[in-house]
Amino acid sequence: MGNICRSPAADGLLLDFIQKNQRSSEIQLHVDSAGTHSYHVGEPADARMRQAASRRGFDLQSRARRVTAKDLHAFDFVLAMDRENLTAIQALGDGLVPEATATIALFSDYLDDSWPTDVPDPYYGGEDGFEYVLEMIETACPRIYAALTSVQA
Repeated sequence: MGNICRSPAADGLLLDFIQKNQRSSEIQLHVDSAGTHSYHVGEPADARMRQAASRRGFDLQSRARRVTAKDLHAFDFVLAMDRENLTAIQALGDGLVPEATATIALFSDYLDDSWPTDVPDPYYGGEDGFEYVLEMIETACPRIYAALTSVQA
C-alpha cells in the first residue's frame, strides 16, 4: 500500500536473485516497487524491513512511489501483495486505450498452497512478521524469475 515494507523487500530480493542467477546478458529484466497509496512517496523502506533484510544479506535500496497506469504498459508483470491492492491496481487499467499489456496477478500466485493468498503487511506487527514476509518472498523468487525469463526468451 504505502510501498515501504512488502514491495521494497520483494524488489530487493528479486533483484538479488536475478543478479545471482541470470545466465544471459541478452535478457533485460527491470524490477521496480510501487504502492497503491501515496503515504510514503520518496521514503526508503521501513527501517525494520531493512534490518530484517540486512540480517539475510539483502540491501533494500528502493524509494517509495505510487503505481501508475503507465506501469501497466511498461512492465510485463505487476504483482500485488494482497487482494485489496490487486483490486486497486486492476482499477488503474479500467478504461485504458490501448489496453494495458501487463499481467496483473497476486504475488502469492508464485507460491504453493501452503502459503496464504495475501502477503501479510508486517507494518503493525513485530519482528516475526517481517521475517515471515521475507521468507514468502524468497520462496517465490525462483518462480517469478522463471516467469520473467520465459516472457523475455
